[in-house]
Amino acid sequence: MKYLLLALSTAVSFSALAQFTVIHNVNGYTPTKERQLSEFSTLVIKDGKVVKTGDDSIAAKYPQATKVDGQGKTLLPGLIDAHGHVIGLGNNLVTLDVRGSRSIADVGDKLKAYSKDNKTGWIIGRGWDQTLWQGGQFPTAKDLDRYIADRPVMLTRVDGHAIWVNSKAMQLAGITDKHKSPEGGEIIRLANGKPSGIFIDKAESLIRSHVPAQSPEQVNHALNKASQHLLSLGITSVHDAGIDHTTWQVYRKRMENNTMPLRIYALLSASDPQLDTMLKAGVIKNQQDDLVVRSIKIYADGALGSRGAALIEDYHDRAGHKGLMLENQATLEALITKAVRHGYSAHTHAIGDRANRIVLDAYQNVFQKAGGRLLRNRIEHAQIVHPDDIPRFKQLDIIPSMQPVHATSDMHMAEKRLAEKQLQGAYAWQTFLQQGSRVAAGSDFPVELANPFHGLYAAITRQDQQGKPKQGWRAQEKLTRLQALNAFTIDAAYAAFQEYKLGSLEHGKWADFILIDRDYFKVDEQQIDDIQVEQTWIAGELKYAH
Repeated sequence: MKYLLLALSTAVSFSALAQFTVIHNVNGYTPTKERQLSEFSTLVIKDGKVVKTGDDSIAAKYPQATKVDGQGKTLLPGLIDAHGHVIGLGNNLVTLDVRGSRSIADVGDKLKAYSKDNKTGWIIGRGWDQTLWQGGQFPTAKDLDRYIADRPVMLTRVDGHAIWVNSKAMQLAGITDKHKSPEGGEIIRLANGKPSGIFIDKAESLIRSHVPAQSPEQVNHALNKASQHLLSLGITSVHDAGIDHTTWQVYRKRMENNTMPLRIYALLSASDPQLDTMLKAGVIKNQQDDLVVRSIKIYADGALGSRGAALIEDYHDRAGHKGLMLENQATLEALITKAVRHGYSAHTHAIGDRANRIVLDAYQNVFQKAGGRLLRNRIEHAQIVHPDDIPRFKQLDIIPSMQPVHATSDMHMAEKRLAEKQLQGAYAWQTFLQQGSRVAAGSDFPVELANPFHGLYAAITRQDQQGKPKQGWRAQEKLTRLQALNAFTIDAAYAAFQEYKLGSLEHGKWADFILIDRDYFKVDEQQIDDIQVEQTWIAGELKYAH
């Protein structure tokens, strides 16, 4: 296959887009705009867009076309991750990654090794998860001091909603015993009342404000690294969930220079000080559809693993604690209203059932006063929703933007954090679909790995990668293979106003597609997460080849 790929990379270039390209001898599947499944063996492309799909006989109608033999491989539309963090992923690929560490000592060993090759300045990393360690307790600054004491260290928790720092970092940030937890955040304290080194949600800013900001050059580097990785996984479009002003500037420059490496639907971070400046620039898009900016990302609460998700009832494993609302309802309504008045959609992070209820109330009030109901507003995550509130998503036209891998990576932790009653509306994908909601699926990378086949596997089986539990966790919420594929293609496109351009291989839509090493619809479901991407194409151009 490799000799073929070399020819393709030359033959199928932008200069050849005026000609037809025929991809034949494939085992092709695509959802339709009606969310049904269509099968084909030949795909015809011109000017980067789909002309038609059909059987192999249609290839003869294009004798002058560039012919590409798909060698019987399975072809799917390019996958869309409806909730990821592109620059965060790129940073993860070049900074300290402690994901999967099984103990503080494991983190410490990685930290020391990293420091030998990165000798100056702050040490920044991500990926720790105390629930994987014996005892499951939050670590402390002293735990880090044993490994690095003379330089500031800041390690972000895997979910992005807590940081763990050493004493040097707290010293540089001027943290003292007198510091109080800000509203919407928490400084975890030792038994003697001193800050422990763990800062949750809005308390993170006490440290982060002292870390040097990324330069445009660093953002560009992170974008390139992340894009290479995502293309290798079959992801052709990402909904980038919360970009800052520097990233916004970089993306616009890349769009103007025609150098966007993949498609990005960017959500502006509502907490960025330059939000008003970005909104005043209006909706941003181009004819290539490689960058669209028309929504903002609002944070309502924290995450379940750090007990920051806002709950109606107490945490099952922490009496008297109901989590953290990062913004009150009045602020949420003000932010949603601001988005709507600029023609922007509002996409709001809400994990706990209390946060989801308050956010739904906020949307309802804004729609009554300012409109905006038709802007395909979303709740990002919608993980723990009270059963009474699930129908309100449909009633208010709110799209649940959900991440299947969260269910299977959270399931053991969630059963500790929550009582059975609180789990009734948890990770309820099938319930949402049955009421007529469209679920837009993503991974939340780098919180989870970006591989979309892990997400498809989790959606279909509700099992971890060891195939447990045998029948699937809360198995009534499993999706079919078509429902799962729709969530990562046509429904994700719908959630970005792009269902007439992306998400399926139908006439007039961009020819974004992937070739994979086995049949997604026929392979044993335990092998879905092992599917490998062999080629990734965007707009009829080969972007990645294995």
